[in-house]
Amino acid sequence: MSKIAEMVQELPPDLQQEVEDYVQFLLEKKVRKHKGRMKLDWRGALRDMKDEYTSVELQHKALDYLVSATTLSLSSSISAMR
Repeated sequence: MSKIAEMVQELPPDLQQEVEDYVQFLLEKKVRKHKGRMKLDWRGALRDMKDEYTSVELQHKALDYLVSATTLSLSSSISAMR
């Protein structure tokens, strides 16, 4: 039996379950890392807007959208808690 297995066997059942959960998390994390190259199929999707906005302006609009969506989500969560 390996040293790790021996150490886990000495733990109470609830802590053994935590170890198992953590090992499962590490295995899933490892699998997620090796999914391959990122797809760039969205490239050029905003080409028709290049005369209307600069890349910096689009970044600001994306940030504004993200902040407003996050704020809306937080507001909904707070309302649901009441």
